[in-house]
Amino acid sequence: MLCRLPLPLAAALVAGSLSLYAQDPVAGASDPEALFHSSDPKLNTNKQAAYHVVKDLLEAGHWELAAKYLTERYLQHNPNAASGRAGVVKYFTEVLKVKPVPMPEKMKTKVVSVVAEGDLVVVAYVRELKDAKDSSKTYTTTWFDMWRFKDGKADEHWDPATRMGQ
Repeated sequence: MLCRLPLPLAAALVAGSLSLYAQDPVAGASDPEALFHSSDPKLNTNKQAAYHVVKDLLEAGHWELAAKYLTERYLQHNPNAASGRAGVVKYFTEVLKVKPVPMPEKMKTKVVSVVAEGDLVVVAYVRELKDAKDSSKTYTTTWFDMWRFKDGKADEHWDPATRMGQ
């Protein structure tokens, strides 16, 4: 069945589809630490572990603390890093050459949301990227990390990463 749209509506739909960039920048929460708390004890434990993975490991580069927050078997679904705590530590310290910086008092990462359900915690962040058409400009989008927790430690990880160089 052929659907005929009035010309002004069709033109508006086409014009709207040509706008490829988000018009509103992504903003982080004003108090990201508050997002890492829950009244449910298990969810709170998992959210707090996620908080330390982000702040202590990813942000401050203190991978010597990985055993405190990651299980030994840590399953990695990011195509750039190996599974296992040792593989992830090696990826950040040897491949990416991350060096520890002083531990921040508060998280600096711009967090949009933290959602916890069962043994999963998803953290969404502001991600700023260079505009491919004009490298003097940037735009914001989101990034996420999702972890499955076991006994208060991250045991499995997902993110939207693609292979390096692609």
